[in-house]
Amino acid sequence: MDIYQHFRKEEHHFIDLVCEWKRLVTEQYAPKLTDFLTPREQQIVRSIVGNNDEVHVAFFGGSSSVERKRALLYPPYMQPNEDDFQLSLFSIRYPKKFVTLGHRDVLGALLSLGVKREKFGDIVIVDDVIQFVVAKEIAPFVKMNVTAIGKAKVSLEEQPLSQLLAVKEEWEEETFTVSSLRLDAILAQCFRISRQKAQALITQNYAKVNWKTVDQAHMECQEGDLLSLRGYGRCRLQAVVGQTKKEKWRIVVEKAK
Repeated sequence: MDIYQHFRKEEHHFIDLVCEWKRLVTEQYAPKLTDFLTPREQQIVRSIVGNNDEVHVAFFGGSSSVERKRALLYPPYMQPNEDDFQLSLFSIRYPKKFVTLGHRDVLGALLSLGVKREKFGDIVIVDDVIQFVVAKEIAPFVKMNVTAIGKAKVSLEEQPLSQLLAVKEEWEEETFTVSSLRLDAILAQCFRISRQKAQALITQNYAKVNWKTVDQAHMECQEGDLLSLRGYGRCRLQAVVGQTKKEKWRIVVEKAK
């Protein structure tokens, strides 16, 4: 059976990586720890590793509520614990009375260090408390070099993972009819904007599908896809129910409140 047939073409390289990780664990009988993976990538790892007797897999990103997690592929003799995932948690100290920092500000400061995104986990913001998770191997470098975010002087305080704040995202379910399963059609209906507006935002790199930026309005969406549009929010295509008599698609979508 062709393993690629269940996935999009742009996911094939990642599938090859997962197969290689699986092979290494089988041959070396030793664990393999990955960088941080998006939920979609975690789903792919689960489906490829499956119920394998020779290779097991676990995921952890600091708490049960985070999205981005490291995967640990391991042989059956091993019983993994939190330390095996090699995570560090930082809290940002900044002048809260004078500065407001957002997710994009923090992510921009981290990426400006020249470290790839996959070395960072979730950025958690609750009220004026900002935390983020990193791979432990880069923690000393991050702590030394993150001294400012935007124009604000900051410092980082390392904390135990047990101090990571939980963010509970609420979703509401809606049913729509759309003319097609194209990305622009679904985003327009979901966020109640015109199709032309959705197309313009997509071409400006404001849209993501499964956490990856997409600039093609004609991309066809599939069940389970998580869509986001900067400035509007996120939605998940839960189900494609079928076509109406007028040949429109009836879909079930979850929207983040």
